[in-house]
Amino acid sequence: PVTPTSNMYVTDLFEYLPAPGQFINKAPGNMESAQGILGKKGMVSLGAWGGFIVLGFDHTVINQADKEDIIIYNNAMGNFAEPGIVWVMQDENGNGKPDDTWYEVAGSAFNQPGYVRNYEVTYTKPDPITAPINWKDNKGNTGVVETNTYHKQSYYPAWATGNQYTLKGSLLPSTNIDMTNPSFITSKPFDWGYADNIAGGDKIDIANAVDKDGKKLNLKGIDFIKIQTAVQANMGWLGELSTEVLGVADASLVK
Repeated sequence: PVTPTSNMYVTDLFEYLPAPGQFINKAPGNMESAQGILGKKGMVSLGAWGGFIVLGFDHTVINQADKEDIIIYNNAMGNFAEPGIVWVMQDENGNGKPDDTWYEVAGSAFNQPGYVRNYEVTYTKPDPITAPINWKDNKGNTGVVETNTYHKQSYYPAWATGNQYTLKGSLLPSTNIDMTNPSFITSKPFDWGYADNIAGGDKIDIANAVDKDGKKLNLKGIDFIKIQTAVQANMGWLGELSTEVLGVADASLVK
């Protein structure tokens, strides 16, 4: 339960596995950056599609009736969003670890054209390590996380083991991205329900959590949260679309 000493922000980092991206292996795409949003605001990048961070609160965030329950702070702008899907978990077995069931929080694009559940992407370590990174998905598509001249380090997370790794989740459509003017690329936000989406911060309602069949749940509260880049897009000179998280807070404790 919430106590007078409860922190409004997440306090525990359980896992940080970004997808490849231009900010990975340096701030804001390293482990220090991930730890930098515990108990306060900071910034961490999740890389391209599927990159994620798993965080925990020091109390149960209650699902309040007819209210948003979680605020995810971001660096989104009115015409430039990098949406991430939010997953929530209850500590059902009471062991303080995120080893129960993840439930997707359904946002406004859930089940709309271009949305894909049970999506997977496998990224392959490049040779040389600073080269672009090839990916393939479980729908027969392939692509590349391109490198650029602004960031010359390896984009493949140094702590990812093996020559490949696979990320799993849900895919949001890239139809909100407009690249018709290469010097002014825009990425419109979705209406609601995602991280790094609405300028100023995203308010998330636990009541929108759904099970593996897409049916709404009635969760009393949640203890853990996972945020995951949800669009696979190469935006020219701007690089890959990558969700950034500046902080995660229990809305009921925000003053």
